[in-house]
Amino acid sequence: MGTESDQESDAPDAAPPDGQRKQQRSFWKELPLLIVIALVLALLIKTFLLQAFSIPSGSMENTLKIGDRVLVDKLTPWFGSKPERGEVVVFHDPDGWLADEPTPKPSALQTALSAVGLMPSADEKDLIKRVIGVAGDTVECKGTGPLKVNGKALDEPYVFPGNTPCSTDSAGQFKITVPSGRIWVMGDHRQFSADSRYHQDKPGGGAVPVKDVVGRAIAVAWPLDRLNNLPVPATFGQSDINAVGAAAPGAAGLMGAAPLVLWRRRKRSLSQAHRSALLAAPSEKN
Repeated sequence: MGTESDQESDAPDAAPPDGQRKQQRSFWKELPLLIVIALVLALLIKTFLLQAFSIPSGSMENTLKIGDRVLVDKLTPWFGSKPERGEVVVFHDPDGWLADEPTPKPSALQTALSAVGLMPSADEKDLIKRVIGVAGDTVECKGTGPLKVNGKALDEPYVFPGNTPCSTDSAGQFKITVPSGRIWVMGDHRQFSADSRYHQDKPGGGAVPVKDVVGRAIAVAWPLDRLNNLPVPATFGQSDINAVGAAAPGAAGLMGAAPLVLWRRRKRSLSQAHRSALLAAPSEKN
C-alpha cells in the first residue's frame, strides 16, 4: 500500500477550472475577429499611410537594388503635398511606359497578401524614379553632363558608378520646361533607365502627371543589411535653383497691383483733403 503522497502522484491530472476553460474557448472564438481587425488595419495603412514596394529592375542602382523593399509615404499627398526635386517617388505608369513589359501572374496567396499591403501588387504597373524637375523648371543635358536645372549644375553623387549624368544618345540630349502639374523624373542608373528622357514622344512629353504619383519612397526596409532612409540630396537645396518662370507670375502680379495701390492711395488722400476743407468752411464764416 502506497503512502498518501504516492496515491496523489498516481492520480490523473486534475481538470482545469471552469473559468480557465471558458478563457481558452473565448480566445479561439475571438481569434477570427482579431485576424479581421489586423487585416483591416493593414488595408487602411496601405491605402492612407505606408505601402511596401519591391524594386524589380536596376534603373535606380545603386540607391535601390533589385529585390529591395521600400516604404512609400502615401499620407502627405492627402494633405496637398506635391513631389519636390530630389525625392524618390513611386508613380503609376503615365503613358504606357511599361506597355512592352510582361506582367507576371500572381498566385492566390500573393493576391491576398497584396490586397492588404503585405506584398506589392503584381498586376499594378508602377515605376520608381528620382524627381529632377517640377512645374516651371528647365531641365537640360548637353554632352555627358552635368545635368542642369534652371541653369544650375547638379552635383549627383548618387549616379551609378561609371555612368555619366547625361547620356550622349539623341534622347539623352535635351532641354525641356516641365509643364504645369507634372514632374520630370530620371533614374540614378542613367545609362540603364527608360525614364522621362525616353518618352518625350508621349502625350506628356515625358513628364509625369503629379496626380499619378503614389507617394515618396522614404526608406529601404528590406533586406535588413540594406536598411536605410532616402533623404533629398543636398544639391537640390541650392538657393538659386528656383525657376525664374515659376516666380514670374508672382512678380507680374505685384507689378500689376502697384498702379492700383497708388491710385487708391491718391484717391483716399484727395477724399481726406476734401473732407478737411468742408469741416474747415463753417469756422471761416464765423
